[in-house]
Amino acid sequence: MQGAVGDGLGGDAPGVAAEDRGGTGEPDGGAPDGGAPADGRTGVGVRSSPLITATIAAKPPVPRPAPRGAQAGSPPASQPGWRRRLRRGRALATGPLGRHLALLACYVAAGIAVTWPRVTYLVDGRLQATRDAGVYVWDFWWMAHAVEHLTNPWYTRSIVAPFGVQLGYHALMPLEGVLMMPVTVLFGPSASYNLLAILTPGLMCYATYRVARLWLPTQTGAIAAGAFFGLSSIMAWHAWYQINLAAGAVFLPLALEAAVRLRRKPGRKQAVILGVVLGASLLTDQESFVLVLIVVLGALVPWLFSSAWRQRLAAAATAAGVSLLVASPQIAAMVAQTRSGGATVRAGTVATDYVYSGTEFPAIFGVSPRAYRLGLTWLKPISYQGPVLDGVLTFGLVLTVLAVLGLVVSRRRRSAWMLAALWLASAVLALGSALKIGGHIYTPLAQVWDGVRLSGIMPFTWFVQIPGLAGFREAARLTMLGVLPAALLAGAAVDWLRRRAPVLLIPVLILGALEAGWAGNLAVASMPTALPALDRPIAADHSGSIVVDVPFGVRGGVPLENEGAAFDPEAQVLATADGHPRAVGYLSRLPVPTLTTVRRNAFYAGLLSAQGQPRSLVESVAGYHSYAALLAAARADVRRMDIGWVIVWQQSPSILRYLAHTGFHFAYAADGAWVYRPAAH
Repeated sequence: MQGAVGDGLGGDAPGVAAEDRGGTGEPDGGAPDGGAPADGRTGVGVRSSPLITATIAAKPPVPRPAPRGAQAGSPPASQPGWRRRLRRGRALATGPLGRHLALLACYVAAGIAVTWPRVTYLVDGRLQATRDAGVYVWDFWWMAHAVEHLTNPWYTRSIVAPFGVQLGYHALMPLEGVLMMPVTVLFGPSASYNLLAILTPGLMCYATYRVARLWLPTQTGAIAAGAFFGLSSIMAWHAWYQINLAAGAVFLPLALEAAVRLRRKPGRKQAVILGVVLGASLLTDQESFVLVLIVVLGALVPWLFSSAWRQRLAAAATAAGVSLLVASPQIAAMVAQTRSGGATVRAGTVATDYVYSGTEFPAIFGVSPRAYRLGLTWLKPISYQGPVLDGVLTFGLVLTVLAVLGLVVSRRRRSAWMLAALWLASAVLALGSALKIGGHIYTPLAQVWDGVRLSGIMPFTWFVQIPGLAGFREAARLTMLGVLPAALLAGAAVDWLRRRAPVLLIPVLILGALEAGWAGNLAVASMPTALPALDRPIAADHSGSIVVDVPFGVRGGVPLENEGAAFDPEAQVLATADGHPRAVGYLSRLPVPTLTTVRRNAFYAGLLSAQGQPRSLVESVAGYHSYAALLAAARADVRRMDIGWVIVWQQSPSILRYLAHTGFHFAYAADGAWVYRPAAH
């Protein structure tokens, strides 16, 4: 019964030793280790209680007479091949693997149902009309392109052309990009993105079910725990709009399961498995890796304080070494970007995020707005009513109540209290560096950091002071971490209701289903995955010339000053179809040196000026003392950089005048956009 969620996950519950029954809670098959009973009888184990297994002796089989004409002792005639294959297939379907695949399929189907109409995007060839969606599609295309051409995937000139940009801190998802590469090659990067978004809720459910079987005595509670995690509104929202975080959340239960198994059976095999999970998490998403690391440290640090600390420390060190080896390409890319100055951000920007990115109290425990949107308007006073631009930032009322009940009924288990502590800590951190209650922001014990007022008693204020965590600027994303322990505790409550009050179980699960999932933000439209009329002439041009999209901007998830306009979300999607490098770019972390290089280019500087940036600022940054000199240099840059196409998504007189002054002429219009080419074409 040691530690947070280690040996206690099953070790402090009578009869719950899932790893001794096939690892994930398979029904007991009778004799231990698959052998015959010790007394030599043939028997079948019947589990009459979590602690008692009765053995019922069976009568010895009566020998059957040999068929007429067959010699005594001769082997039986072989069965037809199709019958043997049928028997093997039936055994596979009814065995552990078949049952787990069936459960995974059910979880995926449930995920599709609660995120409807997300699955229709795959069939209809559509995407959310957001720059995030366009970037994810480009990410899948770029990873497949880099692997096919054996190039460094953490650096590209296909965006922010011709200068290129480092992708060490970008949400590139290299692991998922490689895994989805067959889909990308056969059906396109948009199909990979949509398919992963559809599958992720089910994968989160199944991963949580696996770790729940190490702690809960029944399949019912474990299945419910998986559903509470993977089908929660916050996870479904991220599957819709921030797939890197949703894919990263899959590793939260996987890492907890690996850590628990290492605690129970310290050894090289379990240490390697944990290391692979940690490394894969970093190859998926850096912010999610921070959450995964918190879970693993919470499980393993208390376990290390023991008389066998040398053996345990060696196992933990092995896991750490394996994780570094697995994630070494990502780590090397991050180090390279840091050394080049591409990891720094303006302190005032992130300090503002520390305050305003937190969720609200007590809305973090309120009813999911999903229930309100389903017509239960009478629940609005106790519903989460905050913004849903970075997630549905609530655990949900049903999950909260069941988690509290699960803690009460499991109060004698130390691991239950540690799960509750992790849940509470996550909720407090998710509030950010200020306390938001009912639309008001309070900063008790206020301190001023970089011109921003922060609360000195809010834990998140000090969390981001840990070395390496200053860039963790979205406090509310820690809500995702808290959903896992809450779901496990809720699974314990479902187990208790099943035994003590089964009449209440169905209504409770129905209420939980009303809070599950997300159907998409009402204000976010969709866009097609391809615009053939617009992009066909560009794709037919195999010169590799640069395509400039207007509005023009090189933007990052952490906003920088004078980074340009918000360009059309379809820009980077079209780049995957025509193969031309794009001048625009949208990255999770835009390196400041990259933006400076873009702003010093004469053509891009003039374009930024035409979009509204002060001409004097543009001229001083680019190094020209007159607008005429800037235009002359811009015309030379068009030829030098080989800019062959300009797509104008939003027309303005100043943009059209600038294109005319730099030698561009109208070529054609299609799909609501206007295309311009340089005079030489």
